[in-house]
Amino acid sequence: MISMLVAGAISFVVTVVATPIAVRVFRARSIGQFIHEDVEGHAHKHGTPTMGGLVMIVAVLTGYLLSHLSVYTTGVGIDPQWTAIPPGGWLVMLAFVGMGLIGFLDDWSKISAERNLGLNKRAKFGGQLAIAALFAWGAIEAGVASDISILPTTPLVSIPVYAFAFWVLLMLTATSNAVNITDGLDGLAAGSSAFVFAAFGIMTYWIFRNPGFYGESLALDLSALDLARFSIAVFAAALGFLWWNAAPAQIFMGDVGSQSLGGALAALAMLTNTDLLLIVLGGLFVWETVTVILQVFSFRVFGRRIFAMTPIHHAFELRGWPETAIIVRFWIVAAICVAVGLGLFYGDFVVNSGGDL
Repeated sequence: MISMLVAGAISFVVTVVATPIAVRVFRARSIGQFIHEDVEGHAHKHGTPTMGGLVMIVAVLTGYLLSHLSVYTTGVGIDPQWTAIPPGGWLVMLAFVGMGLIGFLDDWSKISAERNLGLNKRAKFGGQLAIAALFAWGAIEAGVASDISILPTTPLVSIPVYAFAFWVLLMLTATSNAVNITDGLDGLAAGSSAFVFAAFGIMTYWIFRNPGFYGESLALDLSALDLARFSIAVFAAALGFLWWNAAPAQIFMGDVGSQSLGGALAALAMLTNTDLLLIVLGGLFVWETVTVILQVFSFRVFGRRIFAMTPIHHAFELRGWPETAIIVRFWIVAAICVAVGLGLFYGDFVVNSGGDL
């Protein structure tokens, strides 16, 4: 528990302190956001510093890594010790940093070209495929079950090892793009992501405390405690970034931020065997993404638009809703989704362990 608090505290402080520094540096180097012309009322955001996700990545890695360092031992005094990072920790860092790197290259290509266009599809997919392949290989070597599950104790489908890499690619790209799509209003993605990472912090710590129910391979060998440390570090970084990203935003996270957050969420879901539970926990991200898919499908097939604009948060803007009202109401939706997901997770424990609510 102390290591989780250390990871969260350091991550939060680093983000809060370093973000305004990044704002000044990015402004000095004209690293700003390009606003899509179709989004009315956002012209004033043009030029706002972007790629703030870099700060979150540094903060999370700093907090997470330092949480493995113990400097005091009861009865001994000052006694620096380093706790080795288990396979689960390396894998979630790979997904977090790897997808963040793809997002960074995407952001940088926009800034270099001075247009709201990033990497071409082939380059982006190739990079995501490489990260997915590395993650799949590492997961198989670490003994992660190649199952598609809703809850840790209820695998739905056991897939062959060769298909696991495809599942990893689907999870990483779908989740990263879903968070990226949601990142369209000040603080929306940061606040919504914080809820989901907090949920993973609770779930992974619960798994760690109940190895007899969830299995030692997940709770101890893969180290659910380490995943809890990481989850809380990202949760704290998202809150720290939200301090400066809340409307009116002084900085945007950019693709480097949204892609890294999505990659970490997908990795946590796969490592804890809660692949499909992520659909519930990240219900807001799913809703945003589905509206885009439906809009594109309807327009290409029937030549009609279902919504005034997608992602759906822009449709509410066109209705005249204030940006802050949309953000807070969407946060409420995200919180409800997380509450339902946690309820399902705990309900599974109660029902199958013979405990009481």
